[in-house]
Amino acid sequence: MKTVVFAYHNMGVIGCSALKKHGFDIKCVFTHKNDENENIWFESVQAWCEKNNIEYFTPENVNTKEWIDKIASYKPDIIFSFYYRNLICEDILKLAPFKAINLHGSCLPAYRGRAPVNWVLVHGEKQTGVTLHYMVKKPDAGDIIAQKCVDIDFYDTAKTLYEKLEKLAFTLLDETLPHIKNNTVKPVKQDESKASYFGRRTKQDGLIDFNKTSIEIYNLIRAVTKPYPGAFCYYKGKELIIWWAIPYSIQLKPKQIAKIDNKVYIGAKQGSLELKEVEYDGKTYKEKEILNLLEGGYL
Repeated sequence: MKTVVFAYHNMGVIGCSALKKHGFDIKCVFTHKNDENENIWFESVQAWCEKNNIEYFTPENVNTKEWIDKIASYKPDIIFSFYYRNLICEDILKLAPFKAINLHGSCLPAYRGRAPVNWVLVHGEKQTGVTLHYMVKKPDAGDIIAQKCVDIDFYDTAKTLYEKLEKLAFTLLDETLPHIKNNTVKPVKQDESKASYFGRRTKQDGLIDFNKTSIEIYNLIRAVTKPYPGAFCYYKGKELIIWWAIPYSIQLKPKQIAKIDNKVYIGAKQGSLELKEVEYDGKTYKEKEILNLLEGGYL
């Protein structure tokens, strides 16, 4: 089957590799240029294409007549999207007679939209997964082709959870691509009553609200800790990034700093957080080093 692929990130490399393994004829790949302001900790789809001698493009907007005509010239049988960051217009989706298929990082219909791995942690979910679904005009709303889910551990971060989803995606694609190729899939409509949608996260979304519970703050911290921008607050007028902290039942007032048994705690609406690793004024501090950094009182 002739295919045009939209791909980025580790999932993009996993998806492209799976298509090649299962004999799909990849005519070209659309990917993104790396953002200079982003911490690039993931694999490059562009590098994968260069290694495998596959044509690729990096347009800022693929939904123009120029690019629609370019894609049409390949006469794709099917289109795939693996963690491509931009919406793909209907004029492109309808070019392939076997439709367009997307790999999404949640158990749809929950957590449609951007950054699902981060959002499920922010909300303290116990399970997530990966879903292959047909692409329609509405984001992540098409019929489900296949899905695999996995439990979220209490100490999972966005990075460790993403690694779990990578393994799931590898298995899901390996099992499902032969059925897609043979046109033997049995798609299932999504239950709109269970659908939820979340948008792109920004650095400002990492600002900690100490009027939330210690568990809620912990969930934010693990959702955006390294390699993401981090959860932060302010101390003496400067940004204090909390890279890691553990929730405790010790009750303090919100934003109160307490030193107990050579450990530093910050109070929340309910419970407190023991600081394990922070960054302040460009320097990283761990555990006992934090004792010398923060004074008693309040943030």
